[in-house]
Amino acid sequence: MLVSILHRVTGTGMATVGTLLLVWFLASIAAGPESYATFRDVFTVQSGGLNIIGYVVGIGLTACLFQHMANGIRHLFMDVGAGFELKSNKRQAQATIIFAVVMTVAFWLYLGIK
Repeated sequence: MLVSILHRVTGTGMATVGTLLLVWFLASIAAGPESYATFRDVFTVQSGGLNIIGYVVGIGLTACLFQHMANGIRHLFMDVGAGFELKSNKRQAQATIIFAVVMTVAFWLYLGIK
């Protein structure tokens, strides 16, 4: 049940937050350099790195992406009739959460190294 709810929440969250950020980004570019600087300053510090808001939004969207993707793959297997046994289903659900956490950490560590 948790993974099913997470799938809906992450999909809706990515669509809503992602769309709002994209529209704000495009509008700020269209409005000129001062407007874009305001958009950029919300998410970054003076040196160009991310600030707290930038990390929260970035890590949150990344975690949503990996969770939604892993659960989508799980649903593909279930659509062909695999993994309906209770024990197997629970193990797969737990694996999606573990995958999302591990991949989010790995992704952000990779970005930090680059």
